[in-house]
Amino acid sequence: MNDSEAVPAASAERVLDLFTGVRLTPTQRRIAHSLVQHAGSAAFLSAAEVAELARVSQPSVTRFAMALGYDGYPALRRRLREFAVNPAGTGQSGGPAGLPAPRGESRRGGRRTYAADNEMQRAVRAEARQLSTLADQLGDRDRLTAAGTLLAGSTPLPVLGLRAAAPLATYFGFFAAKVRPDVRVLASGGSLLPERLEQTREAGATALLAIVLPRYPREAVDALVEARAVGLAVVLITDSLLSPAAEHADLVLPAPVGDQLVFDLHAAPMALAMVLLQAICDAAPGEAQRRLEQFERSAAQRNVFIG
Repeated sequence: MNDSEAVPAASAERVLDLFTGVRLTPTQRRIAHSLVQHAGSAAFLSAAEVAELARVSQPSVTRFAMALGYDGYPALRRRLREFAVNPAGTGQSGGPAGLPAPRGESRRGGRRTYAADNEMQRAVRAEARQLSTLADQLGDRDRLTAAGTLLAGSTPLPVLGLRAAAPLATYFGFFAAKVRPDVRVLASGGSLLPERLEQTREAGATALLAIVLPRYPREAVDALVEARAVGLAVVLITDSLLSPAAEHADLVLPAPVGDQLVFDLHAAPMALAMVLLQAICDAAPGEAQRRLEQFERSAAQRNVFIG
């Protein structure tokens, strides 16, 4: 009987807890997911075997362990073996006020978990909690109202989003163009970006909406510095007040990013972007309504929609 047969399988949830809240690269997330998927045997694999399992290089496994705060992979493996010896952990499960959790569910660390969940389900449930966190912080509307007023007063309205944030900037810009007369989406970098910021300012813009998401492109942060240098106020959507982009913004609107899959989930930033667009409409309701009615008449005349 080998070691993996002699010792109980490590809890996938306890292994997953090792990575919660740690910013990992996509390659490192592949390693993390492989360890979660093979939680029962992960504690007995060598670095080379983990690398083969995740289809990455062996140095990537070492860097992964160090990203979690361990000296190297052997130290991480010792931790995984502790989970194998005590797969249930020392925490207590149960519902609120000592009541049992609903059938098939448990509560650990204030979180509701589901015994049969796979890593995909856990990631989506975590994203639902991110949205709940966002909803809670919107209870104080002062910052959001200030941001909406600032952006509503800017014509043209530039919207910056590079790399991972480019689709979100484009999505926001598509709908913002229905209620604002001149929305300019800046979704590509390069040497032309500073020029476009200058041109937007010369055209009358007073504020910029910037979306900067992990892994925080250097070019995006440089663009914020350039925007403020030419006289644009910066409203920033990012994942945290500790984002490296935050110090270059006049108003920061944080929205947490899901990090339990190989690539980030951006449900909360997308929701916040549309809430911000609502705040822009609220800041200039007459113009927003007029432009929406104008669009509807035009769309009807052109037979744009089927339903």
